[in-house]
Amino acid sequence: MRKRKSPKPARFGKPKRKLSAPLVIGGAVAMGIGAAFLWSVADLDSGAAAEQEKITFMSHGTAQEAAAASAQTGFASGDPAQPYLELCGDGPRRNCVVDGDTLWLNGDKIRVADIDTPEIGSPQCDYEYDLGMQATYRFRDLLNEGPFAVQGIGERDSDQYGRKLRVITRNGRSIGDMLVSEGLARTWTGRREPWC
Repeated sequence: MRKRKSPKPARFGKPKRKLSAPLVIGGAVAMGIGAAFLWSVADLDSGAAAEQEKITFMSHGTAQEAAAASAQTGFASGDPAQPYLELCGDGPRRNCVVDGDTLWLNGDKIRVADIDTPEIGSPQCDYEYDLGMQATYRFRDLLNEGPFAVQGIGERDSDQYGRKLRVITRNGRSIGDMLVSEGLARTWTGRREPWC
């Protein structure tokens, strides 16, 4: 009769062979590449989710809500001269709001000339970013409340970045002044002032 060997106990902790530095580094690089790939895929997915969040966060972002807002204000967002404006995304920009003092309207990039709002693209502090986002959403909402006029100012047509310098008014009142009165912008004095 053969003697039966008992199974070897499983060992945890110490590997049977030593790991060499190139093997460890190669594994770390492979994990880094895999993580970067997963991050980029997650980023694409979160971009779609962020786009949905952005639309639902807007006060009348869906087609149904836009129609309801149009019915309330009498502003027909289907007007090709003044379409309903959303926040700009990553795609082509034709009719959208960039930030609290910049928008695209019918393919033209317009800088509101009579105000300055906090930066959201390169803020100097959290306060500036937060106030800039409030100004951006409020600017979008004010534009979508009804028809507005876009008027040139003085002799200067565009700024150093190629944006058209304009004042936007509704019923003779500057939309920029509305943002100033709500504490979301400053009257433009010819130079930027810090928000932090």
